[in-house]
Amino acid sequence: MPYASRVGISRKIEGRNQRAKLRKMAQKVLPKKSGGLIVRTVGEEVTPTKLEKEFLRLHERWQKISRDAEALSAPSPVHREATLISGVIRDLFSGKFEALRVDSKQAYEEISDYVKSVDPDLLDRVHLHSGPTSLFDEFGVEEEIQRAFRRNVPLKSGGSLVIEPTEALVSIDVNTGRFTGKGKRDPEQTILKTNLEAAREIAKQLRLRDVGGIIVVDFIDMDMQENRDKVLRELRSHLGRDRARTKAFEVSSLGLVEMTRQRVRPSVFNSLTSICQSCGGIGRVYTPASVVRQIERTLKRAAASKEEKSLVVRVHPEVALRVIEEEPGFLRRLAGRTQLQLRLRDDPLMQLDEFRLLSGPAETDVTEKYAA
Repeated sequence: MPYASRVGISRKIEGRNQRAKLRKMAQKVLPKKSGGLIVRTVGEEVTPTKLEKEFLRLHERWQKISRDAEALSAPSPVHREATLISGVIRDLFSGKFEALRVDSKQAYEEISDYVKSVDPDLLDRVHLHSGPTSLFDEFGVEEEIQRAFRRNVPLKSGGSLVIEPTEALVSIDVNTGRFTGKGKRDPEQTILKTNLEAAREIAKQLRLRDVGGIIVVDFIDMDMQENRDKVLRELRSHLGRDRARTKAFEVSSLGLVEMTRQRVRPSVFNSLTSICQSCGGIGRVYTPASVVRQIERTLKRAAASKEEKSLVVRVHPEVALRVIEEEPGFLRRLAGRTQLQLRLRDDPLMQLDEFRLLSGPAETDVTEKYAA
């Protein structure tokens, strides 16, 4: 921070001794009256040598920006933010990783240049993937992406998580499923084991899905306060590995844990998906029986208009099957009451809860005309 004169430590670094150690290291690196410095979460384990090297690199960059700002005529760019790739490497890649694999030569060269400039010691951990198998397939990334969109996340014990994003918050429900184990005679232990596993998986899923905002977790009810405390400690322990700021509050009397997670960017769910055009985002569609009732009401409105003589009812095959097998006299009875000539036509391209009314020999679509 060129115009500040203080040392800041990320709030995610909570240990008092570690914060004091980092502050002391930073103060030694800073020349007197030459700006300030913030140690981010990724720098929690930084050594004095690496901290000094990083400071000198940033200081030189600022000197260049200052020189360019004086020399160039406005408007002119004096600095450009890191690309998406370099930004990800800056924020995530550290000595905690054994390797960084890239399947694009162009990206590999960009990453190598960036790592070489900021931390050459990590350069030998950057590898260009050249095998016959896709990088995503080899390491199961594709499967993890698919898991990020599923409501139901199975647990190894046989239980499961049900994750439901809403406008206001994300709800997570923990279910025991088929798990009984040795705790069959002691339901409390069965529930505790499932809740502990769920706590670990919840922390993982929040990172995987990049969920932010308010999150409410409905753990399975436990009678013993000691067990509720164990689950909360387990959850907080695994949330502590998250780069985003998180805070989990005490377990309520209803067994709910309210928590928050810093919203750094849109979630994976919102970034890679759009609202379903069929259900409008509610995740449900009308059943075939409900669609048949809608068709009936629409045909009655068409008959009341006295403008139609014959109509073709085009529907999804499942709706047609419902009419043929479970309501075989439906069209005949309706034709008798409405004095309309009616024909049913199935169309696999139709949505399950969609139907169209086609009028006369030309089969003009009149569905909207008689819609409610």
